[in-house]
Amino acid sequence: MAVTTVEEPKEAPEVFEPPPKVVTTPCDPWPRPYILDEGLRRVAPYHFTYNTYCKQRWRGREILEIFKDEFRDRPVEYYKDAIENGAIHVNGKPVESTASTVKNGDVISHTLHRHEPPVTAQPIGIVHEDDGLIIINKPAGVPVHPAGRYNYNSVIEIMRAERGHQWNPLPCNRLDRLTSGVMFIAKHKKAAEAVTEQLMGRTIRKEYVARVKGEFPEGEVICEQPILQISPKLGLNRVRANGKEARTVFKRLAYYPPGKGNNLGYSIVRCRPLTGRTHQLRVHLQYLGHPISNDPIYSNQRVFGQDLGKDSSTGDDDEDIISRLSRMGKDEVAEAVAYHDEMVDEYNRKKAEKMTGELCDVCQTPLYSDPGPHELGIYLHARKYECAEGKWSYETSLPEWALPPTGYEGPKEATSETDPLAVDVEKLTLNDPTTNGEETTAASAT
Repeated sequence: MAVTTVEEPKEAPEVFEPPPKVVTTPCDPWPRPYILDEGLRRVAPYHFTYNTYCKQRWRGREILEIFKDEFRDRPVEYYKDAIENGAIHVNGKPVESTASTVKNGDVISHTLHRHEPPVTAQPIGIVHEDDGLIIINKPAGVPVHPAGRYNYNSVIEIMRAERGHQWNPLPCNRLDRLTSGVMFIAKHKKAAEAVTEQLMGRTIRKEYVARVKGEFPEGEVICEQPILQISPKLGLNRVRANGKEARTVFKRLAYYPPGKGNNLGYSIVRCRPLTGRTHQLRVHLQYLGHPISNDPIYSNQRVFGQDLGKDSSTGDDDEDIISRLSRMGKDEVAEAVAYHDEMVDEYNRKKAEKMTGELCDVCQTPLYSDPGPHELGIYLHARKYECAEGKWSYETSLPEWALPPTGYEGPKEATSETDPLAVDVEKLTLNDPTTNGEETTAASAT
């Protein structure tokens, strides 16, 4: 009898559609094109390609409309020309027209001649270093990650340039670009996970120091106003009843009244955030009537008016504020604060970053002037991080702007009696009838 071999039918292999082709960055300059000049760290202009997947809110929208609404770096005329000249691609192919729409899964690529704003040339300070962690003192005005107009002028890239192209720093906490102070940089994944676990578990206590307008009250001041993001595009947050829970403890370190070159009077305040909302300290200080003196958003009289948003918790003026804030730095000078002294006002007006009216010879994009010293950072510094169990503590000295001005006497270091980390927050309740009103000031939603 003959034996016949019967082969089992084979299933056809599943064919996966390859991911869309994207444009790659023409170059990755090494060493980084830094230029240290006049106290600033500059980056020589270079070509760069942004690649981003279509976000949910972009689906079905025209490509030019997306760039006009979502990106503020260039005028709409630039994006129109970039689409028509093939600098903007979708899935690796030039966009057919400015009216082309995008869909879920699309990869949008934009190749441009990149101009980064200068940042301070102040080096990144090292507070502590071991096998797993580097505790740094971040300079004000330097963003942590590449974002927006900043790429190589970021903490990540500056540290990589100092330690080698293959070195990959892992930030464990975040500070706003304008804020200086203590940051945790992990050298490897295990160290990053350990620090992140403590941060997420709220077993770390933090102290900031700020320089604010006017005479801040003495004693423990607690603010429990909820905070809502009003404009993601402009980074604007305000006190709102329907916002997220936020709680901060403040204690005044010093007050320097007007006189002897100090025209307005200001206080040095130590701050302990008990929650971690975006701009929490800046928003709470503004609500209390003592905004950070040189805050370009929350201490700007051109935006908020004479009262600077004190006690404001309604949305009646949100549209006007967003409109005024969006003009800062474009057709108006991006002043950090409306100065009352005419000579100081005129000096800072000339030194502020604004469009110069000149165009780049390579890409014809409008050029900005250098930022003034008052725009490189604000008077907010992350001074101390400590483990609640007392296992470790890292801190810096007071920043220069928190020291007594010329002709004044005052504390040159943090004092134990003004330490907000020593406050028993469990006893600081708004409805506690035993609380002495002269010792504790509470801002509550009413």
